[in-house]
Amino acid sequence: MIILKVMLDNKTIQKIKDFVSKKPRSINEVAKHLDKSWRTVDRYLEEIKKEYGIIETRTFRGGTRGALKLVYMTPTENFSGTIYQEELEKRIYKGRYKTDISSFDIYQFVESKDKKVWTKKGLDESDAGRLIEFAKVLENATKQILFFSGNLSFINFKDKTTNIFEILETLVKNGISIKVLCNVDFHGLKNIKKLLALNYKYGVSLIEIKHREQPLRATIVDDKLINLKDFRDKTLRKKEFKEKLFIFYEISNKDWIKWLTRIFWSIFNKSISAEKRIEELDKILI
Repeated sequence: MIILKVMLDNKTIQKIKDFVSKKPRSINEVAKHLDKSWRTVDRYLEEIKKEYGIIETRTFRGGTRGALKLVYMTPTENFSGTIYQEELEKRIYKGRYKTDISSFDIYQFVESKDKKVWTKKGLDESDAGRLIEFAKVLENATKQILFFSGNLSFINFKDKTTNIFEILETLVKNGISIKVLCNVDFHGLKNIKKLLALNYKYGVSLIEIKHREQPLRATIVDDKLINLKDFRDKTLRKKEFKEKLFIFYEISNKDWIKWLTRIFWSIFNKSISAEKRIEELDKILI
């Protein structure tokens, strides 16, 4: 992966983007435009899809000698397929705090066969005994994980059997790309530096964090799963008023995964890098 990134420079990415933005192209057309083999271009396209989310590919007549793979730009606006998605999309873009939208608002529209939910009570997620399920979600990744987060506090969660940060470190060692949208500010600065430090530790650039105040607390694993979180401060018994009721949703519907993934990339590609924010924040903290 690192070698591919050296070969795939910004000039080549821009050349592909300019060529494809005019109209959808076949992979052979892109290969001819770059004067590269179609296998090399295919690797380029997969890397651009994973790292930037700005293009998409679709294969027609797959598995046959006449298979055709088309390349086109990812829509950044008006890509919601239903009126419900359009309204949810507006709320996500406008929202800044986790109270601005509930994960249930998304979950409710997904078909029953493509979703599941469970609840836990506790002072935090580790106390609620949820970590083993979340660990399984993360460990299921084969290519990439996208995080909608607040201040990355979840990376510090651990219990007797599960340590989330250690799992993230293993993912990095295994070459899994991690992209994060979160609030890069004083409150979560320690968490952000801790996660980014894995890039330096292993000599990679697999973790990328960008600043954005946004309302979702969600994880997208490859193109297979969305994991969403809600919590309620009220519990059933007054003596447990210090506990929270955590609600966890999983969505496996491909259309909803594609919808939320596109929203992630639309926000991510317009957001400020964590490194730039950290540079300015550190000047204040000196």
